[in-house]
Amino acid sequence: MSTRRVARVLVDSPLPQLDRLFDYEIPTELADTAVPGVRVKVPLRSAGRVIEGYLVEVGKAADADRPLSAVDQVVSPVPVLPDRLYRLSRRLADRAAGSAGHILRLAIPRRMVRAEKTFLAAPTPVAPVISAEQLRWAQDVLAAYPTLAGSLDAAARCAVDAPPRTLTLPDGTVVGAWAVLLTAAAVVNLAAGRSAVLVVPDHRDQDQLAAALAAHLPTDAVVRDDARRPAPARYAAYLRILADAPCVVIGNRSAVYAPAANTGLVALWDDGDPLLGEPLSPGVHARDAALLRQELEGGALLFAGHTRTTEVERLVGIGWVREVPATRRQSPRVVLSPPADGPGSARIPSSAFTAVRQALADGPVLVQVARPGYSPVMVCADCRRPARCAHCTGPLRARNARTRPDCAWCGRSSVGWRCTNCEGTGLRLASAGSERTADELGRAFPNTRVIIADADHPVLQVDARPALVVATRGAEPPADGGYRAVLLLDGERMLLADDLRIGEFCLRWWSNAAALATPGAPVHLVGVTGPAARALATWTQPAYARTELAERAPLKMPPTVRVAVVEGPPASVMQALAAVHTDVPALPEDAILGPVRVPGTDDTLERALVRFDYASGAAVAKTLRAAVVADAVRARRPRRGGAARNTLRVRVDVPDPDL
Repeated sequence: MSTRRVARVLVDSPLPQLDRLFDYEIPTELADTAVPGVRVKVPLRSAGRVIEGYLVEVGKAADADRPLSAVDQVVSPVPVLPDRLYRLSRRLADRAAGSAGHILRLAIPRRMVRAEKTFLAAPTPVAPVISAEQLRWAQDVLAAYPTLAGSLDAAARCAVDAPPRTLTLPDGTVVGAWAVLLTAAAVVNLAAGRSAVLVVPDHRDQDQLAAALAAHLPTDAVVRDDARRPAPARYAAYLRILADAPCVVIGNRSAVYAPAANTGLVALWDDGDPLLGEPLSPGVHARDAALLRQELEGGALLFAGHTRTTEVERLVGIGWVREVPATRRQSPRVVLSPPADGPGSARIPSSAFTAVRQALADGPVLVQVARPGYSPVMVCADCRRPARCAHCTGPLRARNARTRPDCAWCGRSSVGWRCTNCEGTGLRLASAGSERTADELGRAFPNTRVIIADADHPVLQVDARPALVVATRGAEPPADGGYRAVLLLDGERMLLADDLRIGEFCLRWWSNAAALATPGAPVHLVGVTGPAARALATWTQPAYARTELAERAPLKMPPTVRVAVVEGPPASVMQALAAVHTDVPALPEDAILGPVRVPGTDDTLERALVRFDYASGAAVAKTLRAAVVADAVRARRPRRGGAARNTLRVRVDVPDPDL
């Protein structure tokens, strides 16, 4: 019986019905280059064209009469899709009711020919050498957590509370102590011949981590993998990651997929940051990708942060993640300051004002505010209703004290504005952003430097000279020697946001800012009481996460259960929900909420929620994925008039369902 070599190819297509392996015959002239992992071009009969894809595996077809199209071309001889990355993308896609190709688009950068040729012509990367002194330093850092080194060596899943302080590197760069902790864990892994993948939310965290790694590792041992880099540099970095020599990979959320050789550690910093949630389909959070990668490949998994997310705390509670406490508990000196008395009083109470004045004699002071700009919110001077734009109903704002207010949506100036409620024509500043706060503090503390740190005024580091640093949440720069005082304003306004996790978010914002204070410096949280404020004052963030879980369990809200959002035409949504009822009989009666009409779509779209426990996750995801594929196939059929219609969309593991 004759046999043929067959390439099983995953085509690069957004169509859900093409998310499977297709068989193609390997021509004789491509026998040497058509190996698993390479990019290929193959004909797609349904589209009548040639499309790119990945050769996942090579097999043999015993059926000689079965007609097969042939592989058209091997795009590159470099295997860019190792088997471990394909298995991870397939499992994640199945879990999230999505396509493996969508995940591979995040993981594998597009090919750059010149960068590929340069890398192939260069010497083969070798394993970096870790000196005994570097290893001792790393072991000393990890010794602050007595069981951490042993847990990492045993490939365990760990959660640690990072030290809430900053450190100054030999070159004068100020970084968070968390960056040094992750560096030490990476050094220990690299010394054992294993790679480490370190994932952080944004470029600020990445710069701190890169500085800490540069101080303790050779340059060729660290590979930066993030979308901000030029395409040739990113592709060259990916080729280095694929090499057999171990390395330390640092990057943002997509770096969690980096297929480094013999990965012994995947570490996530601050997994509660929304930037680690993937907005693109299928929307897999970096935390979930890291958990499944550790299950498939082994190695250690480390969650570090100043706070504990409810997702990680749930895993700690069921014993899936091991909590690793520090030998000596460290916490900032948090003071809960009551708000100033009277509606016309200052934003800063007298006790906090005195603490700021005293701290300015020694060094910089951090002031955290909720919003950037001058006055993001304006109201009618007579009835106090929010002022809206007459053209688009967007909110009016003031860029500074001298210019006319304009619309935050369309940018039009408020010429001839009139209140729709009381016909008043006067406007009043109802909020203070970073720029207005800086103006007010500049008048209150004359002859003092005032530094604004927000999205429009990025600041990466502050020196030790006295200064008032007014920063929006998440944009706080570290200071040389730490801040001599930290003032947390607008906390009550932050807690008013309409979000299921707003308490969790606020506690994370406040904790990250408090961790920038020098040991013993006062941290004043102004005008906030309640569980989040008490958790900050006592520095018991894991206990707050446990309380949140206990309160969400009776309501069946995530992460105590998993939630999927099903959205599309009414008929498609109903068919998908009927399939869930039929194929997953274990779901309770209240598992499905909705469907309801999606606002602003002229009643052409509906949305429903499906709540299910973790044991039913595989069945629910499989059923919803089948519904998406079936709906996509129906959408491709010719329709009278030729107009395309909306198709069904599914998003699994939505952290905050909003109907």
